Amino acid sequence: MSSLTEILGFLSGAVNVWLLARQNIWNWPVGLANNAFYVVVFVSAGLYGDAGLQLVYIALGIYGWWTWAHPGVRAELSVTRTPRKTWVWLTPATIAAAVALALFLRRFTDSTVPGWDGFTTALSLAAIYGQTKKYLESWWIWIVADLIYMPLYIYKHLWLTSGLYFVFFLLCVMGLREWGKALRAQNVELAAAK
Repeated sequence: MSSLTEILGFLSGAVNVWLLARQNIWNWPVGLANNAFYVVVFVSAGLYGDAGLQLVYIALGIYGWWTWAHPGVRAELSVTRTPRKTWVWLTPATIAAAVALALFLRRFTDSTVPGWDGFTTALSLAAIYGQTKKYLESWWIWIVADLIYMPLYIYKHLWLTSGLYFVFFLLCVMGLREWGKALRAQNVELAAAK
């Protein structure tokens, strides 16, 4: 049976990603509430990487909220493709983080899944970084992470959370489509303005 905290995490998580897919700035405060609920859920399940990740999400959520609210000279932060120079450092950084987290979790915790916990944590960090910048490809990273998270949470008997990550997966597909449409519309506008 799911705890009240897991149920609240499920509800706030679904609303968070739904709002994010629609580029609604309120995704950030709802996401912060979701992160707080899941710190408790993951600590109790022995998923320490995921619990720590929620703390990082809180920091990045505040940053993302601020970034979306203060886009600089533009009226709003626009969806873009991830620049090649970002991939050059983000890919090896994600791999290094996955290995380092797995080693840390294996050595210093009683985690039964340190490799998977470290890998999904690193993928999630890369994805949320991309979201703060509105990089379209962040949705692809989330999709891969969700496909790993679902069986991981089933293994840890977090049935509702596994269901939530299935909902996340579907919302990520929707978000990818919505952000892709927004990017194409922006490109048409830019071409018309030339």
